[in-house]
Amino acid sequence: MVEKEETKTGNKEKEKILITSALPYVNNIPHIGNIVGSHLPADIFAKFMRIIGYDVTFVGGADEHGTPIEIAARKKNLNPKELCDYYYNIHKKIYEWLNISYDIFSRTSNEIHHSTTQEFFTQIYKNGYIKEGKISLPYCEKCNRVLPDRYVEGTCPNCGYEKARGDQCEMCGNMLNPTELKNPKCAICGSKPEIVERTHLFFELNKLSAQLDDWIKSKKGIWKDNVIAESLGWIKEGLKERCITRDIKWGIKVPLENFKDKVFYVWFDAPIGYISFTKELGKNLWEKDSKGNNVRIYHFIGKDNIIFHTIFWPAMLLANNKFNLPYNVVGLQYLNYEGGKISKSQNRGIFCENLPDSGIDSDVWRFELTFLIPENSDAEWKWDEFINKTNSELIGNFGNFVNRTLSFINKNFNGEINFKDINFGDDEKDTLKDIRKKAEEYKNIMLNIHLRDGLRKILEISDIGNEYMQKKAPWKNLSKDVDDCKKTMYCCALICYALANISHPFLPNSSKKIFEMLNIKECAKFENIYKDNIEFQIKDISPLFKKMDEKIIWEIKGKVTKIGVETKEGKKAEEKKTEEKKEIKTENEENKEIITYEEFKKLNLKVGTIEDAEEIPKSERLIKLTVNLGQEKRTILAGIKKFYKPIDLINKQVIVLTNLKSRKMLNIESQGMILAAEDDEGIKLLIPDKKTKEGSEIG
Repeated sequence: MVEKEETKTGNKEKEKILITSALPYVNNIPHIGNIVGSHLPADIFAKFMRIIGYDVTFVGGADEHGTPIEIAARKKNLNPKELCDYYYNIHKKIYEWLNISYDIFSRTSNEIHHSTTQEFFTQIYKNGYIKEGKISLPYCEKCNRVLPDRYVEGTCPNCGYEKARGDQCEMCGNMLNPTELKNPKCAICGSKPEIVERTHLFFELNKLSAQLDDWIKSKKGIWKDNVIAESLGWIKEGLKERCITRDIKWGIKVPLENFKDKVFYVWFDAPIGYISFTKELGKNLWEKDSKGNNVRIYHFIGKDNIIFHTIFWPAMLLANNKFNLPYNVVGLQYLNYEGGKISKSQNRGIFCENLPDSGIDSDVWRFELTFLIPENSDAEWKWDEFINKTNSELIGNFGNFVNRTLSFINKNFNGEINFKDINFGDDEKDTLKDIRKKAEEYKNIMLNIHLRDGLRKILEISDIGNEYMQKKAPWKNLSKDVDDCKKTMYCCALICYALANISHPFLPNSSKKIFEMLNIKECAKFENIYKDNIEFQIKDISPLFKKMDEKIIWEIKGKVTKIGVETKEGKKAEEKKTEEKKEIKTENEENKEIITYEEFKKLNLKVGTIEDAEEIPKSERLIKLTVNLGQEKRTILAGIKKFYKPIDLINKQVIVLTNLKSRKMLNIESQGMILAAEDDEGIKLLIPDKKTKEGSEIG
């Protein structure tokens, strides 16, 4: 592998490291996809840079502004601050339990962030990168407010879905503007909004195209190729002015006299949090330093945030002209779950609120999740792989070696073994040489932020330890040649010590426990792998991990794949909403027009068998079905993706409305409708009581 610039260690005395992870949006609880998408990889890298001797600052915080927060709070009968307070505490506790080593985990609702954002904007404004412009927006006269995108609902102009939002249609997946919706209505009161023209502020991103182009190209060999390619693609298409203000109440006020009634768009204020959070620590790591003190800034983010961190955020920094630009933007892909997307609405995934009560040590979760960090492509959680990898690799390899070594020394040498009694032979010298060579490979891999490969190197080292112990078989030599036995076990103890130091970024609890069992009171450091003269006084031996029992794991699965957290006010609001739904449902049933038998006969209902089913990647709701109706086969799009896996639909019999006018969605013609019922648990397909011949008519 060609050595990248990352592998140059630099001057640790002068060069400082600032690491950030994506700011979680606190209108809900985090799932494992959020953890592997930024928090865990950023933490692993921060811990690693610390053990090799860098001055590291690791900052994170909650993104607490914007329309989704307002909407979520309104649904739960809370004000936005109350909602954020509640979920912020949940997020913080989860990250602490997972040993995410933030120096600070702050909030964009804090006063220091508000003032920092306003100062940042004022400088950009003075530098000539802000202009006024007019945009057409929906206005609700009854609510007396301009409606943000998500506060408008209506019929999608592309597929006809009647509950499309003003920013996107969930049925066909197309991005929308509120003004494109047919029959638009206010999501708050149901009134039809009128379109009004409003003056807003725009960031002149286009003025910075050339500077951004040069800067991004300078990152070749540092950034991932796909991150560079995607970013340059945006510039090639032509950057446009971006509106940075919104007509909502919850947010940071614009510090201009004519715009006091507006707040900053959340994408503008959120990244400034990296600066304000660092300021809270009393550190000056962002402002350009004339004294020659260098700061390398690393952003760890998911792929949906790449462009914000390679185009918009750097452009803001360039326009301000007082701050350092990021050194590396580490763009990561998505984590899926058991063959599909993680979905909170379907309780599909692993939700982190219940992990501390799972009975599984956080290191075990970190171990599996590290292997699922989607560094170059999407990854997938599978429960059987979690069980097998934990039992075979973490416990059977790493944990087994440490436990065998320390238990043997504790039992046979009263826990005491030291360098004075040892005279290494060729086997010991060769083994330690191999260990240290692997450790140096680990170091270079980690400097290049290949975190999964870094963990694999640790397992290779413990594997070498297991092979060495098996070859030397000290239990056989104990009565024959005690000195040779001591030599073997001292070498094994040194390998355990090396593992305690270099495993810390991945397995902090286990690293700490190994140090405690070795009775060594020090922090993990990479340089410790070269120490030879150590007096080990081993004590309080216990296994690092418990073997996973499949039955227990399935019980745990039931616990961690459900969202249980809810505010008291939210529960009351949901109960009220359920009652309202029942009332509306009853009212709708009463108001439905009575039809004649002749009108009913116009519906051509037939039994069909689903022969094929596949997901439509661009849609969150639709599954493409091939249905056999006896004399013909039809393609039908069904909005059941949240409730059924494609594989579970094959060979299932369904009821099809065959004379419904066909319509195109996502360039696919849907030739009918599958009948289904909907209740509080979701959508359920209507199926014949017994196997029925395809094409059989109903009625």
